[in-house]
Amino acid sequence: MAIHPLRLWWQRRGGGGGGQERAIIALGLTVLLLAVASWLRERPIAGGLRPPAGSSDPALVHLTLVRDAQKKGAVCLDGSPPGYHFQRGFGSGKDSWLLHLEGGGWCNSVASCASRKMTALGSSIYMQHQVPFDGILSNVPSQNPDFYNWNKVKIRYCDGASYSGDVESGIQNGTKLFFRGQRIWEVIMDELLLKGLANAKQAFLTGCSAGGLATFIHCEDFRALLPKEVIVKCLADAGFFLDEMDISQRRFIRSFYDDVIRLQNVGKNFQDCTSRMEPSQCFFAHEIIKNIDTPFFILNPAYDIWQIQHILAPESSDTRQSWQRCKLNIHNCDSNQIESLQGFRVALLNALSDFQHNRNGGMFINSCFIHCQTMSNITWHSPNSPKVNNKEQTIAEAVGDWYFNRSKVKEIDCPYPCNPTCINLDLAQPWPGPM
Repeated sequence: MAIHPLRLWWQRRGGGGGGQERAIIALGLTVLLLAVASWLRERPIAGGLRPPAGSSDPALVHLTLVRDAQKKGAVCLDGSPPGYHFQRGFGSGKDSWLLHLEGGGWCNSVASCASRKMTALGSSIYMQHQVPFDGILSNVPSQNPDFYNWNKVKIRYCDGASYSGDVESGIQNGTKLFFRGQRIWEVIMDELLLKGLANAKQAFLTGCSAGGLATFIHCEDFRALLPKEVIVKCLADAGFFLDEMDISQRRFIRSFYDDVIRLQNVGKNFQDCTSRMEPSQCFFAHEIIKNIDTPFFILNPAYDIWQIQHILAPESSDTRQSWQRCKLNIHNCDSNQIESLQGFRVALLNALSDFQHNRNGGMFINSCFIHCQTMSNITWHSPNSPKVNNKEQTIAEAVGDWYFNRSKVKEIDCPYPCNPTCINLDLAQPWPGPM
């Protein structure tokens, strides 16, 4: 029987153990993102349905490495230049720009960052030369009705701190490592401005997961790059990570973030916040959003599969592995676990309570057991896209209605298991493709 790669990845590293777990969840999110993408492409969903017949194959877009990045010290963990994939807009979209910040977790120690630099999340040497543009990056009108013909950029993630670290030295405890995420953000923006972003009439900064958190961090920076008359908005997909206690009443994720911030000197991005509270608390979106004036859209599942696995029930707090089956498939959760999941949902809604009154903000909180939802055609815009509150509105339509001011969008789903349109991942099933 085939073994799911997420489970295999965990077994190979011994699973569990507090300090060890904090180090390896940095790569765990990457594996999950890859798993989600493959699962959505390969597995039957929503009662056996697949993507509509005749769906166009995604465009493959080449990797561009940033010129002179190394001279400016704007480098990946291993010292290689950062990169991005750029597809020119056309027709009515030629003066519109959509940027997407790739996600992939964080590294919180010299050891975990050194391991990461041997992958595409720490070095452009290992990045794919071509990537498919799906979901919000698709150039097919039926898959991406509002943004299909825009200039679209996928910015690759290779710094391990949501594009925000900035350490001068390239040697960390005797290991060659560069923490330059802030500089990477700056040189890529400089290059894109020269390629036409400076002439944009409307622009949209988006990101998934750790890239979604980066969207919170850099939204105001992005706004400042362009003239005031340009329409600029931001969207974070699965980037609203919660500062909540886990099942053993520890704040595991806050401790993890504290390691990231200290290691990569991230705290200087949040000086107003760090004067009032611990730097690790300032790395959470519910604090960052307080200082964002640019119109912002928050897309998040109430039962984010990564947060359930690593914030609510991390391996080190689940010593008896009683949550193991639940974390792989929400249908396996017992009544006590469902009660904990509902409490986690309530914590999310409480953290969003102030934002709900933001008149320029948008929100789409569904009750699905999934992570990012903008990067797959199925979840973004298809007959199987999750709907909320009995509205026949896909995620793409909700985002488009908000961006173009066609309607206000503040959608909050009813609690699990009320929504039959949800795509709930089942990571316990045998993997359909090659390992």
